[in-house]
Amino acid sequence: MSRELRSIWLWFLGAHVAVVALGFLLWSQPMGDVYNVYEPWSNQALGGGDIVGITAAWVYPQVALVPMLAAHLFSWIAGYTFGWAVLVCVLDAAAFAFLVGRGRSRARMTGARVWLVLFVLLGPIGMYRIDAITVPLAIVALLLAIRHPAVSSAILTIGAWIKIWPAAVVLALTIAARKRWWVVVASAGATAAAVVLVVVALGGAENLTGFITAQVGRGLQMESTAATPFVWLAVFGINGAKVAFDNEIITFAVYGPGVDTMAALLTPLMAVAVAAVCVVGVLKARAGARMLRLLPPLTLTLVLVLIVFNKVGSPQFVAWIIAPFVLWVIVDRRGIRRGLQYAAITAFLTQGVYPLVFDLVRVANPIGVLVLTARNVMLVVLLVWVVRQLLRVPTERTRVAHIAASGPRRADAPPVLD
Repeated sequence: MSRELRSIWLWFLGAHVAVVALGFLLWSQPMGDVYNVYEPWSNQALGGGDIVGITAAWVYPQVALVPMLAAHLFSWIAGYTFGWAVLVCVLDAAAFAFLVGRGRSRARMTGARVWLVLFVLLGPIGMYRIDAITVPLAIVALLLAIRHPAVSSAILTIGAWIKIWPAAVVLALTIAARKRWWVVVASAGATAAAVVLVVVALGGAENLTGFITAQVGRGLQMESTAATPFVWLAVFGINGAKVAFDNEIITFAVYGPGVDTMAALLTPLMAVAVAAVCVVGVLKARAGARMLRLLPPLTLTLVLVLIVFNKVGSPQFVAWIIAPFVLWVIVDRRGIRRGLQYAAITAFLTQGVYPLVFDLVRVANPIGVLVLTARNVMLVVLLVWVVRQLLRVPTERTRVAHIAASGPRRADAPPVLD
């Protein structure tokens, strides 16, 4: 093992030990979902009670219960919450090993460093939520996307049955794969069908789509981008706006005139935004954009659309941007330094929101709301930046013009995804 490889693994260990510890040390219950909902849900299933997603309606896709059950394998060490942390560390380690390999690719080592930096800046919210299970899956899937699109789409589909966001990556892969799109669609379809058959066989047909219908009536979550103006109204007590806990969805939401209208508008706005991004991606692919150049910005754009236009807006959603950035820095580091800076600031501000000043935000204290506002502004800035990068993805026509003007260059598809 080379010195650089030993070093990166030491950084991996240090980063994960630090984030695990922060979960136990910081206030505002950064591990709250693990011991308040994941553990009771899994205990209920193991104890012969209702199985969420199967015999009872559930807010998550059915496969999300699998890691919640798997955490019990490590609960003997120091309880269920620590067992969850160990499970996340094990999955991260497996994906990290796949990423860095023997340490021979400088690009992959850079991608590993980007992952660790964003992971630490995001803090415990990136570990003690179900989203933490999907991040290593997405990273491995994206690394496989170029040469093994069928395997990649299968992994992503499994991830989408844990937390829905990897479906956006499947969509991006389908568009960018061009001639291999049918492989992606067939693989994703077969994987989804297998999950559905298992759920139905277990008696969960009635609750199969519960994770979708459960979102329809949700209000506007306090941390969401669209909630920002209403939170400020609550700060100054204008129009009766307030922040209060919603027992049904187990989170803080905003209330007041115009909130319901905004919440109702966000879902169609998200659909329109996703459709617009897909149109740009299809046009780029048809114009000859290479998959390596198109997939990272297209994936990140779709993921950010799901975050910015989401009425939920939970802080752990920011973990979704890690996988696209890891792939992007591996295949094409040119021009994304500013985007990485934006991502780092966004991740750090997210940890600032939760858990550092969360107690201030939930009582509409201006200091806490200012931090939340800064984070939400950065999400919009990051989205604007990546849309510009997507529009600038070179196509066959632009490459021909460039070569004619400056002479042939080396191939822009580095052999780092072999």
